[in-house]
Amino acid sequence: MINTSRPRRSVLYMPGANLRALEKAKSLPADSLILDLEDAVAPDAKAKARENIRAALESGFGYREAVVRINGLNTLWGIDDLKAFANSKADALVLPKVESAAQIQEVAAILKQLNAPEHLSIWAMIETPMAIFKLPEIAGSNPLLEALVLGTSDLVKDLHARHTFSRSETQTALSLSILAARAHGLCVLDGVHLSLGDEEGLKQSCIQGRDMGFDGKTLIHPSQIVFANEAFGPSEQDVAEAQEKVSAYDAAIKSGAGIAVLNGKLIEELHVQDAKRILALAYAIESFSK
Repeated sequence: MINTSRPRRSVLYMPGANLRALEKAKSLPADSLILDLEDAVAPDAKAKARENIRAALESGFGYREAVVRINGLNTLWGIDDLKAFANSKADALVLPKVESAAQIQEVAAILKQLNAPEHLSIWAMIETPMAIFKLPEIAGSNPLLEALVLGTSDLVKDLHARHTFSRSETQTALSLSILAARAHGLCVLDGVHLSLGDEEGLKQSCIQGRDMGFDGKTLIHPSQIVFANEAFGPSEQDVAEAQEKVSAYDAAIKSGAGIAVLNGKLIEELHVQDAKRILALAYAIESFSK
């Protein structure tokens, strides 16, 4: 487990074959960028996209976390992708369609052989029914694994389901993924919202994901960033209430009490731990975006 305290409210997919998009990404308010070599890139553009991303990483993306989604190692491009970015300025590599611990362990072993830096982590795409059944072993597969990323579009396709407003078709998979991530101290990111003109649906999806326990949401367009940042970041009221809880509990402990009462509500250690998590997230957002 590496850095799960970094804010990842908004995680935007950017196609590696699009130079304009890669350049624009340097000015967007997303916490993280997934520079994509897989689904968003046609087969005959894979090599050029690889070059584009390497060049973009060299110039940097400012405070934004830069993550590269490689092609699977069972494809024609996967190994070359891995070799190209093992010692690059990428913060992490995203492995698509993970269905076993062995896939993560294979990537970790190759990274070690390539003398990749220790801070280069692995993110696993969870996007098939088999992945859901194998979540416990995937989440505990290797210390380099840092995040689970839900690929709900592929999952819905494989389920022969339909995208609904309530997302009832993926609720089981979403909940199990969050449980697996929390059990192993991993970051967990919600799937994309496909309807670009549907602001209300996007807002509700972000709020739902936040309330379920996701750390942030993957996005397909820059216009979606503001909604994810707002939903997954603590509001001024959240921060103020968290500070009040910590202060009230500290005062109670100093007075010899084991609990505190704030505005008629009981405050115990578990509430204080969550309040401190909110304060740490607010501080991290402020720090990383400078």
